[in-house]
Amino acid sequence: MAISIRKYLASGCDAATLAFFRLAFGFMMLGGLIRFAAYGWIEKFYIKPVFHFTYYGFEWVKPLGDWTYLLFAVCAVSAFMVAIGFKYRLAIVTFFLTFTYIELMDKTTYLNHYYFVSVVSFIMIFLPANAFFSVDAHRNQKLAFSRIPRWTTDILKLLLGIVYFYAGLAKLNSDWLLHAMPLKIWLPGNMDLPLIGTWLNQNWMQYAFCWIGAAYDLTIPFLLLNRKTRFWAFLLVIVFHILTKILFPIGIFPYIMIVATLIFFGPSFHRGVLGYIRSIFRLPHSLLIMTKEKVQTFDLPNVMKLNIVIAFVVFQLFFPFRYLLYPDELFWTEEGFRFSWRVMLMEKAGYTEFRVVDEARNAVVHVDNHEFLTAFQEKQMAFQPDFILEYAHFLHDEFEKRGIQDPKVFCTSYVALNGRLSQPYIDPKVDLSKQYESFRHKTWILLFNDEIYGF
Repeated sequence: MAISIRKYLASGCDAATLAFFRLAFGFMMLGGLIRFAAYGWIEKFYIKPVFHFTYYGFEWVKPLGDWTYLLFAVCAVSAFMVAIGFKYRLAIVTFFLTFTYIELMDKTTYLNHYYFVSVVSFIMIFLPANAFFSVDAHRNQKLAFSRIPRWTTDILKLLLGIVYFYAGLAKLNSDWLLHAMPLKIWLPGNMDLPLIGTWLNQNWMQYAFCWIGAAYDLTIPFLLLNRKTRFWAFLLVIVFHILTKILFPIGIFPYIMIVATLIFFGPSFHRGVLGYIRSIFRLPHSLLIMTKEKVQTFDLPNVMKLNIVIAFVVFQLFFPFRYLLYPDELFWTEEGFRFSWRVMLMEKAGYTEFRVVDEARNAVVHVDNHEFLTAFQEKQMAFQPDFILEYAHFLHDEFEKRGIQDPKVFCTSYVALNGRLSQPYIDPKVDLSKQYESFRHKTWILLFNDEIYGF
């Protein structure tokens, strides 16, 4: 076993594949950041709000006021540097840190594909992605290689496979397969679409979308790995993601996945694309004629690097299953829901009203959430318990500043999940200002009056 692993780690592959991925990834990220700024979302999500919801353990990560624009600019410049392979190591580390900081500034904006970008950019820190078709390789022949260790491209395929396969596993639940939820709620909203619009309100179509979606996610990594089915699998990738882009407002995620899955193609395809780019922009032909092979060595620095990469992959394999450590319904409590590739599985809406009690004066203040939260923040807060708890602590501190001594914070909350009638969500008798965020089960979330079977 150890000999086989060592032999695999020492095997090589064409460096053009990783160079193509680096170029595509860098420019996709640059485009996404420009798009985010162009839509005015920097101000809307990070500068305008007076309060920001933070991740547990990362409460110190805050927007930087007007300096947030500079943070995005640095991130965009580093993405461009990654794409062209200029000062690659510095660029990818800078991109990972700035992008992840942006992601952590407010969890209201959490999306699976933001997490995916952070995961991939972290792994790319350890990959020789500038060995081929890069400014670095052109300027320094010591960095130029035509072949690199095979694991450096396989690990990206593995990460993509995890995203797809785990998303498929998550769809194997009774709401999705037996009740076509939440697609029964979402699809009729697109009935004005040409050709398929009139069918989207049909029961059979909603079930077909659910079952085909689950089958697609579970099988597509294996179809892409197989050379005989790869081309047809990629056509499925295009159709699937373009369709989801048309039907659902999920940003650039479909394009990221379409471009990223091109890494499964053979090196002749990647060399062809890079050659076409070279001819279009009249770049030096030397960018494509590196001849050296980068051999995997097992000295102390490389062994440490491999151990970090292996530990990170093992973490990615097991972390999504942490929800099994909690007793109640995952979709209801959301304990272990984020960072587990559970894509578009819930339609959840809530109403949450807060009361601040001043016992010394025997007074109750009913909080107007609009005073502290944007409409988008309030919508997200109303059905996510960690949001509710953090906001309750904010209200405690805010009203303490206004002269109330040790105010108590209670809430009345109702939540509807996947078409069910709304039901009480948070125990109204619990003073949330005395509850604290942790990895423990939140006992102040009321029990779900139904059961969802499956993963």
